[in-house]
Amino acid sequence: MYLYGASGHGKVVAEVAEETGYKIEAYIDENPLKERVLSYPVLHEVPQHEIDILISIGNNKTRKRIVKQAELFNYVTLIHPKTVISKRVKIGEGTVAMPGATVNAAVKIGKHCIINTNASIDHDCILEDFVHISPNVALAGNVYVGEGTHIGIGASVIQGIEIGKWCTIGAGAVIISDVPDGSTVVGNPGKVIKSRSLKI
Repeated sequence: MYLYGASGHGKVVAEVAEETGYKIEAYIDENPLKERVLSYPVLHEVPQHEIDILISIGNNKTRKRIVKQAELFNYVTLIHPKTVISKRVKIGEGTVAMPGATVNAAVKIGKHCIINTNASIDHDCILEDFVHISPNVALAGNVYVGEGTHIGIGASVIQGIEIGKWCTIGAGAVIISDVPDGSTVVGNPGKVIKSRSLKI
């Protein structure tokens, strides 16, 4: 398999792939200064044949852009063996779950999501495509997270909350009320400090 993105997030994803038994052929990265990361070569052009791949880039917009442009990719889903994931969870292609993550019953996780280190996602949550759940985030039950939203490190979301599309939830924020599309929220309790267009 190949990893698209050879920065810090790509290093962590590589170790998840290694732990799950995948053979990594190379990274793909546009930066011409990168020649090798960890023990793997870095290609600067996408192979022109069908490949198994995971987009190992933390930025949600960038992952979506690559998916729109890619034609010959078979997307791998990577789940670190030191996660705790219910057998009743549904996970879309291209998603990665890091060590220590816990995902409980009846959760639905979309395509190309990141469930980062020690994140906790409780029962019946729904995460749409291109969501990034940062390390040590805690989502209580029945939380909805819209496409492209990034929930920052250590944030907490109480049960039943709906967070819109392409939002940014700041580090350590405590979300106790619904969040509109395109919002940036910080603080305890969380407050919207700005909103933006959803043209992605």
